[in-house]
Amino acid sequence: MSSLLTNTSAMVALTTLRHINDDLATTQNRISTGQRVSDASDNAAYWSIATTMNSDNDALSAVQDSLGLGAATVDVAFTAMDQSVDVVSEIKSKLVAATAPGVDRTKIQSDISELQSQLQTIADSAVFNGENWLSQDITTTPADAVKTVVGGFTRDASGNASIQNISIDTTHIALVDTGGNLGILNSEIPEVTAGTNISGANMLDFDISAVTDTATDLGHLADVISGVDTKLSKMTDAATALGSAKSRIDMQTEFVKNLSDAVDRGVGQLVDADMNAESTRLQALQTQQQLGIQALSIANSGSQNILSLFR
Repeated sequence: MSSLLTNTSAMVALTTLRHINDDLATTQNRISTGQRVSDASDNAAYWSIATTMNSDNDALSAVQDSLGLGAATVDVAFTAMDQSVDVVSEIKSKLVAATAPGVDRTKIQSDISELQSQLQTIADSAVFNGENWLSQDITTTPADAVKTVVGGFTRDASGNASIQNISIDTTHIALVDTGGNLGILNSEIPEVTAGTNISGANMLDFDISAVTDTATDLGHLADVISGVDTKLSKMTDAATALGSAKSRIDMQTEFVKNLSDAVDRGVGQLVDADMNAESTRLQALQTQQQLGIQALSIANSGSQNILSLFR
């Protein structure tokens, strides 16, 4: 039945065209944003997961920054420790030379004093971002000697977030204890006997200029060499500990980077649009739109055909 009041064909064609335009708008939005889920209305579940994971990935980025800061701090301490080992080795060589009878120990002490000052300078200069692990107070604030580096960020099945820290105990790494005498360099050399011609009791202040060629003095000098060798061994152990800490931080940095990349890929699987499929769909919808417009035009022309019957 043909009717001037109700054009059923036009209504069907218009509804079809409206759906096509809606699909076309959705496809165009996906192409322009590169996402098939750009807000909660597209897919509430995927959008919620992606939003949470993107937020966690931002936290992982901050973890990478913290690890980089920690690696730099460890690297500065390791470099200073390595240099200090060389200086102490030089002091040891000077002491061995001082055991020769008739040698001018005052001049040798002059060289040693410069090396002792250099050790203090190295310890005081091993600073990065206000942190100095080689010169610190480990007597009055021992808890502060345990340094922490943010190493990870996780979220459990219940949605609870937590931060993992890498702890580094620098108690046995400190060269100078500013609050006492527990540092490697400013702790006493046990082999130095009180009342001998060797004044001072630690690596930074002992003095051999008054040592004579007597068997007793030379015996005490040998004890000092033994004590310095023990200090050197402790410094080597400290350098090894710093090297191990740096290796762990480097490994964690690589892991966090790979984890962040994996999260990015996972989020992409949830929300990214397949641009090949969307471009093909766009062409198809554009063709359907043109056909829909033609169908609507044909449906609207039906009323004109009815009028021609009354002419």
